[in-house]
Amino acid sequence: MSAVAKARPDWLRIRADFPVLTRQVHGKPLVYLDSANTSQKPQQVIAAVDAFYREHNANVSRAVHTLGTEATEAYEGARTRLARFLGVPGDELVLTSGTTFAINLVAYSWALPRLQAGDAILLTRMEHHANIVPWQLVAQRTGASIKVVEITPEGALDLDDLRAKLTPEVKLLAFTHVSNVLGTVNPVAEICRLARQRGVPTLVDGSQALPHRAVDLKALGCDFYAFTGHKMLGPTGTGGLWARREHLREMPPFLGGGEMIKEVRFEGTVFNDPPHKFEAGTPNIAGVVGLGAAVDYLSAIGMAEVEAREQALLAIATERLSAIPGLRIYGTAPGKAAVISFLVEGAHAHDLATLLDLEGIAVRSGHHCAHPLMAHFGVPATCRASLAFYNTHVEVEQLAAGIEKVRKLLQ
Repeated sequence: MSAVAKARPDWLRIRADFPVLTRQVHGKPLVYLDSANTSQKPQQVIAAVDAFYREHNANVSRAVHTLGTEATEAYEGARTRLARFLGVPGDELVLTSGTTFAINLVAYSWALPRLQAGDAILLTRMEHHANIVPWQLVAQRTGASIKVVEITPEGALDLDDLRAKLTPEVKLLAFTHVSNVLGTVNPVAEICRLARQRGVPTLVDGSQALPHRAVDLKALGCDFYAFTGHKMLGPTGTGGLWARREHLREMPPFLGGGEMIKEVRFEGTVFNDPPHKFEAGTPNIAGVVGLGAAVDYLSAIGMAEVEAREQALLAIATERLSAIPGLRIYGTAPGKAAVISFLVEGAHAHDLATLLDLEGIAVRSGHHCAHPLMAHFGVPATCRASLAFYNTHVEVEQLAAGIEKVRKLLQ
């Protein structure tokens, strides 16, 4: 053990790294509680993007001049740091515009050539639309069917139902690591083990997991892991797909164009090796550089510290909101992430969010891209407060006070 213990994070100093958190909304200090939608960006990420455009802007892998070399090194350096953050080799990490693109890449390049009539794709009730619609499109084109694993009253995945539905016709199990609505943290390693015992490949949507907890992809045992950068402090339009090497070798390209080729002739084209085989065209270079800076920032804090901070905030928020008369929380599974979806009796979610905004409090209202889950609970929408490590105990109290005030106004 090191003789010098690592200092605990100074959360107020860390919060000061986020410029937008100093602004006011409707004349009141901003209380940003919508990090499950997109995270705010620290100055270090903003500066990295700015510096790239000011000092190094060029295309990647297409020039021998100094700027081209610097841009390529910055871009590939960010891939290397991101891969290290995930515990995987860099050549197994495809850089994408986000989770949606990553899932579609697997749907069209891996699933579409393999599935046929009589096959099934197994999903769960708590999925985001981005992990539903691509599989519906594949099913329509192949004649495959969609099966759904249900959830418990607390919002946990029903593992007995999962076992019952992992039948021989299932050729892929796609599920979320953390629910963006309920905060449920699924036991990914256990689920992947069950699927692997039955020969079923797995795809995991990691959008709501990577920003909030340490994730070792190799230890999870999945076949594909999709994620987005803008929820983990990075710029929008960034993300990635990790896939087992054998899958990447076998999958045909999803898009065609520059960079994903070795040689092009009218008689035929020789494609590049993975991961570049799946990265056609000019990438979001500055965005990926910013994502590399975001990974550095999170690593410097430590993901265990991030998770502990957010769990402490969640405990207080859950206690405070549960005490408000007429307020119902959706999703109470043990060990959940720092997401609270709720409704107040007699108040529509959009009205509640609009009035909270007048108090400077930003929460999400709507179906959260989870229509099937909303239908399960019999509601059209909920409000969602999603916490991040840069939030404070004071802001939790402001949320509770704001809901109390709005509840009285709407009575």
